[in-house]
Formats: sequence, C-alpha cells, structure tokens
Amino acid sequence: QVQLVESGGGLVQPGGSLRLSCVASGFMFSNYAYAVHWYRQAPGTQREWVAGISRGGATNYADSVKGRFTIARDNAKNTVYLQIDVLKPDDTAVYYCKQGETWGQGTQVTVSS
Repeated sequence: QVQLVESGGGLVQPGGSLRLSCVASGFMFSNYAYAVHWYRQAPGTQREWVAGISRGGATNYADSVKGRFTIARDNAKNTVYLQIDVLKPDDTAVYYCKQGETWGQGTQVTVSS
C-alpha cells in the first residue's frame, strides 16, 4: 500500500522550532521523478504550498516561509523533512506532504504561548 505518513507536529511556543517528517511506505521517493512537497492548511483557509524538493535535491520555498523553513530529504531513510524555525502563531496549521497524487494525512502544528 502506497502511503505517506507525517509526524513531528505539536504545540510550540512562538520562536521555537519543529522538524516535521514525511515517511513513504510502499514505494521509494527516489524512484519517482516527482518532487516532494509540503503544504499547510490553517482553519478556514485553503491549503497552501510551502516548500518542495526535487529528486536531485533542488529546493523551492513560498515567499512567506523563506529563511525560516528548510526542506531536506534522506533517500536512505525514505524520508523528507521540513525544519521550521522561529515559529509564529500564523504557522499554526495542519502540515501535509505530497508526492505526485499521493497525500499524507497531515500533522498538526500549533504555535501558541
């Protein structure tokens, strides 16, 4: 069964950091030409793209997160990470990873004091 599983979310104070993980099962990220992307969706808003990483490791970020978010991949672990630093309340959302047409179930990030 092909699936993506996110983890690493939680409740964090403003200014803190989190590292989200997206693990693929049933397939290998590196076997596909598709980039792996992270999206997020805050309550009452549309899902928005935040970062992507190609099979070769090239990265792209939404302007709103540049400088604070870092996407990386470990092909040996079949995992893509999203490091989030200097968290802000506006970062509160469910974070999803995606490759091709496959989505994970999401992991909740809440930034609050």
